[in-house]
Amino acid sequence: MKTSDRNDRSTERPAGRGPFGAPVAADSEVTIAFEDNRLASLVFGQYDQNLAKIERRLGVSAHANGNHITLRGPADSCENARRVLENLYARVKLGQAVTLGDVDGAIQEGALQGSLFPGEAEAGRQAFEQLVTRKRGAVRARNAAQDQYLKLLKKHELVFAEGPAGTGKTWLAVGHAVSLLEKGVVERLILSRPAVEAGERLGFLPGDMKDKVDPYLRPIYDALHDFMEGRIVERGMQTGMIEVAPLAFMRGRTLTNSCILLDEAQNATSMQMKMFLTRLGENSRMIITGDPTQTDLPPGQKSGLAEAIGLLSGLEGIGHVVFREGDVVRHDLVRRIVGAYEAAARRSP
Repeated sequence: MKTSDRNDRSTERPAGRGPFGAPVAADSEVTIAFEDNRLASLVFGQYDQNLAKIERRLGVSAHANGNHITLRGPADSCENARRVLENLYARVKLGQAVTLGDVDGAIQEGALQGSLFPGEAEAGRQAFEQLVTRKRGAVRARNAAQDQYLKLLKKHELVFAEGPAGTGKTWLAVGHAVSLLEKGVVERLILSRPAVEAGERLGFLPGDMKDKVDPYLRPIYDALHDFMEGRIVERGMQTGMIEVAPLAFMRGRTLTNSCILLDEAQNATSMQMKMFLTRLGENSRMIITGDPTQTDLPPGQKSGLAEAIGLLSGLEGIGHVVFREGDVVRHDLVRRIVGAYEAAARRSP
């Protein structure tokens, strides 16, 4: 990969727009030549959609021609864009896919690298944390909050993660749990959620106990199948290696050699949360995730998640990470929706 730089501040080019419509104040130019045309096209994305996102997010103009790309814009922005493209190229060389979400993550990672290691060689920069599972391979954090989350999961036996929908709290927790199981660190996965309806009364549900609770636990099943082959999930559930159960079924148990995940913990009462936390046994890990702004408890009922974080987050051996609206890794529109709701909440008394 070769990079050439042209930066003539005395003859600034006029401001304009890049090929994808992003406003650009062009005063620097950087050209990157990738070694492999096929890999370069994967970096650029279908119809150059990844370049379009880089243009919009970083305020540069990106012109692709074969395996060459020319960046124009402010010097700092061009340098950030170069870091992002080279990080993405390194990723596709390892056989990993590059989605729009991965581009967002690379942009945040590149910005963090630039601020922590100004002027240092690329090899000296530390990448975001990652977890590895057999089915998905390496999954890297997409922002600083996810990076902190993965570090806390590897360091602490009990981790609280709070924040809005779409930040990857549950998905990364399930991935971490699967990686622990595959490495032999734990022998079982226990995945749980409070069986609380989201503002509705579902009434009687047909079937046996599993059929009745499955609708509440579907998001956990989805994440589990993302990281494990379906046949392995089914076999694991039959043998008890993987257990998915409502929170109410945890009473009286001591969970040893296990990774225990409680999702949607904002819907747990104070009594339920205390009960759940005291299930932790020897050689076990516990992860508790939730969004305090989406509580479905009856009016006046205190959320056990908020209480537990207030009481325990400073204790040794317990990690706590807070995700914000800017950490949403779903569709760009989801980030803006979450931001609009949070802004309205701040304006209200």
